[in-house]
Amino acid sequence: MSIAPPAPLPGATPVASRALAPDLARGLMLLLIALAHAHMYLSGHEAGFRGYALDGSGLDRLVAGIQILLVDGRALPMFAALFGYGLVQLANRQAATGRSWPEVRKVLRRRSLWLLAFGFCHALLLFFGDILGAYGLIGLVLVGFVRREDRAVLRAAVIGVVLHVVVLFGFGFLTVSAPKGDTPAAIADPLEAIVMRLIGWSGMTPTYFAASVVPAFLFGLWAARRRLLEQPEPRLLSRVAVVGTALALVGGVPLMLIDTRLWAPADLVAVSAYALHSVTGIAGGLAYAAIIGLVAGRTRRGRPGPVVRALVACGQWSLTCYLLQSVIFVAVFAPYAGGLGTRVGDAAASGIAVLTWLVTVLLAALLSGRGRRGPAEAALRRLTYGRR
Repeated sequence: MSIAPPAPLPGATPVASRALAPDLARGLMLLLIALAHAHMYLSGHEAGFRGYALDGSGLDRLVAGIQILLVDGRALPMFAALFGYGLVQLANRQAATGRSWPEVRKVLRRRSLWLLAFGFCHALLLFFGDILGAYGLIGLVLVGFVRREDRAVLRAAVIGVVLHVVVLFGFGFLTVSAPKGDTPAAIADPLEAIVMRLIGWSGMTPTYFAASVVPAFLFGLWAARRRLLEQPEPRLLSRVAVVGTALALVGGVPLMLIDTRLWAPADLVAVSAYALHSVTGIAGGLAYAAIIGLVAGRTRRGRPGPVVRALVACGQWSLTCYLLQSVIFVAVFAPYAGGLGTRVGDAAASGIAVLTWLVTVLLAALLSGRGRRGPAEAALRRLTYGRR
């Protein structure tokens, strides 16, 4: 009796079969990522907790205040939740082909390991604030929670929130006590900039970024089990959207007042405001995901228009577009390239961020025809699954 050879390891979900809501969310949130990162390439100014210039013009401070309320510390949890959501989708796809949990876990860990490698290269060449490394690290360490029961996942998420607050207090006191200096983006020597980026990345990835990612990542796992983005529950998502947005806005006001120099409290109060801003940002990120889930649910009732299709294409190319943002920012702002980092303020940097995001959306929309994957997505797929 002949034995059939084992089925080939299933690869990534075909682009045409992907759910609308997660990709739409990624496409929109890349705008917030661009806004949150652009001002981090500026230098020559004393900066506040979130990196905005304290001596900026009135327009700069207005833009900084809006972004502190709506963008900073809100986009990162949103992407972390989507990362956890996608990990469950990937695990379910693998398990549906009959693979055992050890085989599925091996694929998830291999993908996370390569994400960590992508993050290292991103920090090495472009940006000290890389978040891919944190996602890869969390995927490696917490992959077992993909199978854990809901109660264990939610309990771990609550513990993650507590640890997040503790870590934020530590970084907050370092911020107020350390001498104010420029980030690695200000270094004119490319080799020195590489060294400083790696030092910053290696220290912040397992601490600050990981602490920021864990709670939202676990909430994303929980949501994926209920397919809340593919099969929205309007009542639940509406509650998350309203409550999460309110918490994020209220929790962001104290730090917004501090970083725009409208309020100058004692250090302990300022650090507490910094931690409050960040922890309520988790609620804000989940609220953004819920809002997009509701919008996508309505969009599915009809044929998506060209704008939605372009945003979805950007979401499908999210890894490529995220890296391309850094390439453009280095070319525009770095002192060894365009050099605008010392000549513009926060408002101009945000304008450049919006234009950069629009370029990536148009590029993805034009090049993603017929299910074509982005270059970075194709590379990660090949490294994860091998040749098919």
